[in-house]
Amino acid sequence: MNPWLQARNILAVRLDNIGDVVMVGPALRAVKESSPLARVTLLASAAGAAGASLLPWVDDVITVRPIWQDVHARVPFHPDRDIEFAGSLAARDFDAALIFTSFSQTPHVPGYVCYLAGIPLRAGESKEFAGGTLTTELKGASDEIHQAERNLRLVEEVGFSGRDRRLSIDVGIEARAAAPHLLQKTGLDPSEPYIVLHPGASAEARRYPCDRFGHVACGLNDLGWQVLVTGTEKESALVHEVTLYAPGAHVFLGGADRRDGPSLRDYAALIESAALVVCGNTLPLHLADALGVPLIVLYSGTDREEQWRPRSTRATLLRRPTSCHPCYLFQCPIGKPCLDIPPQEVVDSARAMLESDPQRAPLVLMGAS
Repeated sequence: MNPWLQARNILAVRLDNIGDVVMVGPALRAVKESSPLARVTLLASAAGAAGASLLPWVDDVITVRPIWQDVHARVPFHPDRDIEFAGSLAARDFDAALIFTSFSQTPHVPGYVCYLAGIPLRAGESKEFAGGTLTTELKGASDEIHQAERNLRLVEEVGFSGRDRRLSIDVGIEARAAAPHLLQKTGLDPSEPYIVLHPGASAEARRYPCDRFGHVACGLNDLGWQVLVTGTEKESALVHEVTLYAPGAHVFLGGADRRDGPSLRDYAALIESAALVVCGNTLPLHLADALGVPLIVLYSGTDREEQWRPRSTRATLLRRPTSCHPCYLFQCPIGKPCLDIPPQEVVDSARAMLESDPQRAPLVLMGAS
């Protein structure tokens, strides 16, 4: 019998942001549906760990800040810490490790840590040779493959069956019940439709300019729509800058980096009840895709659309063609010409999408010019 299907204590490694964790959901669902008795523990970064609350297929979470994921070289030189971490994994007696990575990441360093932890089965997708760090080494995926499909491809390679390939998240009854109260606290009328604008993104190069976001908010207000500008506490300066240009917009802060305020599920519930989400290539894109909420995506030239775009919900992606696409940069040295999109074009795209779906845009546009 397939030893992967016999595994009962599985470590799933995904060490990026919340959106990346959300996109591993279909693969973990395949694991649980194929092996319902298996226990799945997610190894996540501090930034991504909150995403586990949205995935009902995760039984436990381990949070770590590993040196192999240190983009800005801020992890201090402390090899004893990593040796101790491998020992802590060994104490959990995992049967198998599924190492999920993006197209540019190697699975071999975490694979070697899992080897040191005594995990007998280790699978990952790789472009380079690294001996026996992995017991199953998947090769051949193109860079353009969508991240959710990349994750599914890995679990299917070792024997799990992925029947449902869509993103899916568990918002929860409590979060849905709390959503109207949270909206009221922002000053927004929860009985009327609203649009979510999210100006933030982990990479500055993926952010549509705040002044233009503000003009988009004003344009949507002029059409009669309520606008909710959202962000984490760390993104509060961005949200404030948007509202300088859009004093009629409402503000919601929280959902990802607050321990004493609204949870990520609360934020997902606000996304779920929105008529439309306008954002960049960042978390709300994946939440809206999982929840079937229409999207306008201001998609910068940093990444290929095929890698992260929404797959299930109605969406319009806006990007200016540039010769440097895809650049995969965190900071743009030339002023983000890929996002040189006039606010009116965004408003017109939003209006076209809302008018094409009368069930999600009732009456509120009747007085629009």
